[in-house]
Amino acid sequence: MSYEMIALLMFASMMVLLLTGQRVFAAIGFVASAMVLMLYGTGGVEIPFSAAFKLFNWFPMLTLPLFIYMGYILSEAGIAEDLYRALHVWFGRVRGGLAIGTIFLMVIISAMNGLSVAGMAIGATIALPEMLRRGYDKALITGVVQGGSSLGILVPPSVVLVLYGMIARQPVSQLWLAGVIPGLLMAAMFIVYVVIRAKMNPALAPTVPEEDLNMPRREKLKLLRAGIIPFLIFFLMTGLFVMGITSLVESSAVGATSATLAAAIKGRLSFRLIHETARKTLGVSCMFLWLILAALAFGSVFDGLGAVRALENLFINNWDLSPWQVIIMMQVSFIVMGMFLDDTAMLVIVAPLYVPLVKMLDLGFDNQLIWFGVLYTMTCQIAYITPPFGYNLFLMRAMAPKEITLTDIYRSIWPFVIMMAATIALVMLFPQIALWLPAAVR
Repeated sequence: MSYEMIALLMFASMMVLLLTGQRVFAAIGFVASAMVLMLYGTGGVEIPFSAAFKLFNWFPMLTLPLFIYMGYILSEAGIAEDLYRALHVWFGRVRGGLAIGTIFLMVIISAMNGLSVAGMAIGATIALPEMLRRGYDKALITGVVQGGSSLGILVPPSVVLVLYGMIARQPVSQLWLAGVIPGLLMAAMFIVYVVIRAKMNPALAPTVPEEDLNMPRREKLKLLRAGIIPFLIFFLMTGLFVMGITSLVESSAVGATSATLAAAIKGRLSFRLIHETARKTLGVSCMFLWLILAALAFGSVFDGLGAVRALENLFINNWDLSPWQVIIMMQVSFIVMGMFLDDTAMLVIVAPLYVPLVKMLDLGFDNQLIWFGVLYTMTCQIAYITPPFGYNLFLMRAMAPKEITLTDIYRSIWPFVIMMAATIALVMLFPQIALWLPAAVR
């Protein structure tokens, strides 16, 4: 059997196991282990074993549980809920102001969390009921929460970019910086969209009644204190890192410690809070670790077959595709796979093929793998909110008030999918949107 057929058999076996409902890490790890034993005998176990243990020598891996812990403790302590109350008052008089305030909230939560789950939970349980009560259009606000929460995987400290950095062996600090401007650009598009829709059809987004906003300026300024803690956490964690005072791992420790102190200052730190946060952090961290170990084992066997060279030969020599056509094909494949798989599963499956291939392509600029990591993450955002199996669609259905139907959820996403696709196109046309900040801070 040729190496190409062996590589195809590996992928086919993995997909069959995934379709049976097996856990992603178990399916990928089993295929890697079985294939290495069949190809090289018992001595072949050293190949995935050594590749997996490289991970334990990679110090930035410590950031993963710390960032997850930070996000959960801020969510469980209700700090985001306090912040939304302040945004509610300060943006209430603007047409569509609550929706705009929700997008701001999502950006701030993203900068404190690194996952889309926390933003989705806060938006669905706090922002949605409030906007529904004020007469906002169901499709508009559902799309705002889904699109805004997806920013959590792009704006630093993005956990998805940490995972990409682990697998692609790229500096996480550069990946984070590369995600800042595309993330803010996407958030700005969302805000402009809400403003235009509200102006064109005021019934979609009414202003908050005066009696709700009529409070002394002193009380309004008091509400602003809700934003001080999130800003301080973000500055201590990201600002010190950008200024070169702390390393990446130290920054994650600063963020986790600051979040714990914030919960204590608010009087919400308790054994129950610590226990619940630690349990969730352990569960998510272990899941990611098993997936990364399986990905590295699979990738080491796959790379040993020379499959990446075979794919390069197929795309560039046989099909005569240009480097940019290859990148577009990769992006399309991400969108298709994202309809059925989550971001981590996608990365685990395609990293052995795509990351080495991107490194070989001549796109005309440096830091191609950093740029590709941002592209991958933005495509994951689209995958999160597209049917039939978009991750955020199911979360929204589970968390949203009963007035929000599945039809409303599906109808709400398409304007945001278009804006995300437009951002991807801009980053592809102008790579410096992603690469300028990493180059400036280096």
